[in-house]
Parts: sequence; structure tokens; C-alpha cells
Amino acid sequence: MTPRLALEPLRAEHAREAFPVFDDVRLHTWTGGEPSSLAELQARYTRQSAGRSPDGSQGWLNWMLRRTEDGRLAGTVQATLYRAENGELEASLAWVIGVEHQGRGYAREGAQAMAAWLRTRQVSVLAAYIHPEHAASAGVARALGLTPSDTLVDGETRWSTSGH
Repeated sequence: MTPRLALEPLRAEHAREAFPVFDDVRLHTWTGGEPSSLAELQARYTRQSAGRSPDGSQGWLNWMLRRTEDGRLAGTVQATLYRAENGELEASLAWVIGVEHQGRGYAREGAQAMAAWLRTRQVSVLAAYIHPEHAASAGVARALGLTPSDTLVDGETRWSTSGH
């Protein structure tokens, strides 16, 4: 919970309410792809709400961001947890805010709440993969204390607390 957002663990039932928030091609400007159908979103949420990858190698945290002022869904924050090669627990963070709710600091607020929670659970490194031209997400990463590296994965720059 933050002053303006309730963070709810993802459930398959969120799909129907979330569909209109995420059914916007503009959300894919930096990541590619296209909006999911309602059925695809329900299937994805069912998989993700399991909390781990099918092989158990990754933990999945997916939280819906609900505005406390009116109860509307604004977006989501996510963390994929895994053991790095050095044995440290690392979290790869992501955030998506519906176009109607962008520019109000919800991504930063939700991501900061998730990062704070992860830090209390022995997560050593926080990371995010951000398109080099996506200034808003770079701002969120900076607010989390992440710095960009020279590492590119699928055209996105790796930002992290580890510096690499």
C-alpha cells in the first residue's frame, strides 16, 4: 500500500477489469507486440498468479495497482526472481501503467513499493530492461536507484543496482 495505490496480488479474475486498461496499442510502443485479447489476458494471469515458473527456477510477483481515491485499476508492477550466477537473489522489475493513468507518478510509486518490499526479503540486486528511448521508464529506474549498463538484451538496456 502506498498513499495513492493499493497493491493487490494478481489473480486470474483481474483480467476482465484490466482488459480495457491494457487494450491500447500505445502501451507496446517500446516493447513491441500488440494488446492481448481478453482470453489471452485471462490465460496469462492464470499462469502468472501461480507465483513461479513451471520449472520452479523463477519466482513471479505480479501486483495490480489500484487507485485508492476511486478504486480503479491503473496498472501493474512485476518482479521475476532468480538466482544470479554468483548465487545472489536478483529481481528483474517491470511496470505498465494504462495510458489514461500515465504521467501521474503511479509507475514510480508502485515500483518503489515493490522494490522496498523486495529489499526486506534479501533480494540483493534489482534490475530492469528498458528501451533506450523510453524516458519515462528510465526515470522510474533512476528513482529506484538503478543505473544503466552497457548490456543490451533484445534492444533494451539493462539497468541495475549492481552497475552491470
